[in-house]
Amino acid sequence: MHPSAYYRLPWTLNDNVLSWLEPTKKCNIYCDGCYSTNESNSHKSLAEVRADLDIMVAQRRMDSVSIAGGEPLIHPQIVEIVRTVRERHGLKPVVNTNGHAMTPSLLRQLKNAGLHGVTFHVDSSQHRPGLPRQGNLELNATRLRFAEMVAAEGGLSVAFNSTVFRDTVHEVPDMIAWAQEHIDIVHSMVFILFRTARSGEFDYYAGERPVDVGELAYWDQQENPRPLTTPEVFDVIQARFPDFEASAYLGGTRDPASFKWTLVTRIGDAGRVNAYVGPRFMELVQTGHHALAGRYLAYSDPQLLRHGRATLAAFAPFDAGVRRGLGRWAKAVAASPRAALRRQHIQSIAFIQPIDHGADGEANMCDGCPDMTVHDGKLVWSCRLDELKRHGGLLRCVPRAPPADTPAVG
Repeated sequence: MHPSAYYRLPWTLNDNVLSWLEPTKKCNIYCDGCYSTNESNSHKSLAEVRADLDIMVAQRRMDSVSIAGGEPLIHPQIVEIVRTVRERHGLKPVVNTNGHAMTPSLLRQLKNAGLHGVTFHVDSSQHRPGLPRQGNLELNATRLRFAEMVAAEGGLSVAFNSTVFRDTVHEVPDMIAWAQEHIDIVHSMVFILFRTARSGEFDYYAGERPVDVGELAYWDQQENPRPLTTPEVFDVIQARFPDFEASAYLGGTRDPASFKWTLVTRIGDAGRVNAYVGPRFMELVQTGHHALAGRYLAYSDPQLLRHGRATLAAFAPFDAGVRRGLGRWAKAVAASPRAALRRQHIQSIAFIQPIDHGADGEANMCDGCPDMTVHDGKLVWSCRLDELKRHGGLLRCVPRAPPADTPAVG
């Protein structure tokens, strides 16, 4: 993978696709190595939530709001929070949930309040009360149950998040195959590469105070010695699906060639992927939507995602990936005319690579991160919110001195 092959997403700090709202830090399950601390008495009042939203809107142009946590569905005013996002600011509310508290009744209430979609976080790192631990492939049954619940309600976007560890990366191709099998009701899959503290390489400081890695919510490198990168994950996927290809990426603040967010969009049906769109498609969609609506696009309307054939025809003149896909579809129809009756769906797959550090300890963050949130009236990276809340500021990483008996180099 090389950045020159993809469209560099134009998102910036104050002009982006979405923002991250945390009405609570309380959670009803435990996930191994979660970077967020479970705080039992952390529900924000509706007034505090509205204040956070007002700050977001004042400082940031956006299309959607991810309502996360913690677990947002256990907030007693979650329906009103969704309504506030939709009616107060005209934005798309998307609930990010582990799904444990989701019911058809609650889903209907959320939809009536203006919900645009649901992102379910389901993976093998989770300890769900009353349920045995399951592998990622076994959890496809849980994912399907959630997807069918949302589909039965109708009109809502549905996505699935999953944290990827080095010992679970081999399962990613099968999860991608499962998503294709249910491409009509699963609109997006997001793979979040696990975040690891690097105490073997750096000492951590809050100001001038040393911070023990044991104070951090997420795992150290003793448990996860070699963090994954997006190109490594792509190598695993492409060994199974050689045509699998990205269209766009978001670089890092320190290393612009790093793949912090990587987007894949494909068009097909349960039996066949016809197109992996190219960079021109994503450029036209993002800049075109911004020109028309004044915002970059996140979470397309599910009804639009059902029109894959029209998309192939409309974008084929501009994008090589779509053009190849239109040719594949036409050949399939020529070989079997009944193939023309199969609806073509659009599905996105995203990969998020977490914070990493240069040799000097400087943090390489997502440049133009979508998941910015509010703390003390300011926009901050949501993945570092715990540092601000627990230590009063972002932690510094200082390279550890080599052992005294290590020979000098040079």
